[in-house]
Amino acid sequence: MVIAIDPHKASWTAAAVNSNLQPLATLRVPVSRDGYRQLRRFARRWPAVTWAIEGATGLGAPLSNRLSGDGIDPVDVPAKLAARVRVLSSGHGRKNDDADAISVGIAALTAAGLLSTSIDDAITALRAVVEHRDDLVKQRTQTINRLHVLLTKLVPAGAPTQLSADAAAGVLRGVRPRDVAGRTFRQLAVDLVAEVRRLDRRICTADADIATALDHTGSTLTELFGIGTGLAGKILARVGNVHRFRSAAAFAAYNGTAPIEVSSGDVKRHRLSRAGDRQLNHALHMMALTQIRHDTEGRTYYQRKRADGKSHKEAMRCLKRRLSDAVYRQLLHDAEHKLTAGPGGHSGTAQTSSVAD
Repeated sequence: MVIAIDPHKASWTAAAVNSNLQPLATLRVPVSRDGYRQLRRFARRWPAVTWAIEGATGLGAPLSNRLSGDGIDPVDVPAKLAARVRVLSSGHGRKNDDADAISVGIAALTAAGLLSTSIDDAITALRAVVEHRDDLVKQRTQTINRLHVLLTKLVPAGAPTQLSADAAAGVLRGVRPRDVAGRTFRQLAVDLVAEVRRLDRRICTADADIATALDHTGSTLTELFGIGTGLAGKILARVGNVHRFRSAAAFAAYNGTAPIEVSSGDVKRHRLSRAGDRQLNHALHMMALTQIRHDTEGRTYYQRKRADGKSHKEAMRCLKRRLSDAVYRQLLHDAEHKLTAGPGGHSGTAQTSSVAD
């Protein structure tokens, strides 16, 4: 018996699904302490139940945390898997909370390789800090864009493309408009420069917090050439539990570096994957760019692909696929070392950290 949960911001919808994939009952409760008690009473109607939550590390995280605190490890059901079950069901893809919860239960009973959620405080903290830094960087970019617009009204040629707070302040020091509009534009630009400086300080603080959180995880991702603290934090925050990927190929499919086969008949060909986690894909792209700019085995591999007649983009895709395998192996190594060493740090890795193959 599975108690399947379709979580939302303000409500949890539960469905009890038996081993014959038949729903027996449903319940909708608010996201609150009383709602949690109602769910537990609902589950006690059947012996030996398993809990399954759609997106247990996303909207389902509050419920996952409460269940874990009571010694229950729910199964994490990906939203895409539950959606496919709903589309293929006899209800012609009708969508409501009850149907979604039932789809989660069926997916939990029929899909192989689903993992129970184990809440890792270090990864949770790291994910929060990384997302906070991303928000700050977005705010800074928007502020810089507004500053560019104002400077084009004050300086005929505008400002340089790579604009910083110091560079903008230098431009403004040479501008002394006498008309009302010009003085207004200059004052607004001064205010935006102060805002950029404030955001720069907050981003530096977030970088330090990421470094601290990364140290608590015991990760050795930074030993791979091309991965700094920021990229390592991004990768760990997006991946979470590496054991949810059954192989390096599954990890590559998840991050969008595995090509998709589009063969038909005797024609065998592949195309670029547009799916996958784009932030993970971007992290691997930045790692690949760093490797080809330095004397590394990744650069040698890239040059060999170019010599074989591949374009820059094609060679980069090949390199990113290799780097995906290297990151996966490092994540596995860290996870295994954490299990054997327990709390209290790590001794490093014996793998060659600069290779791309």
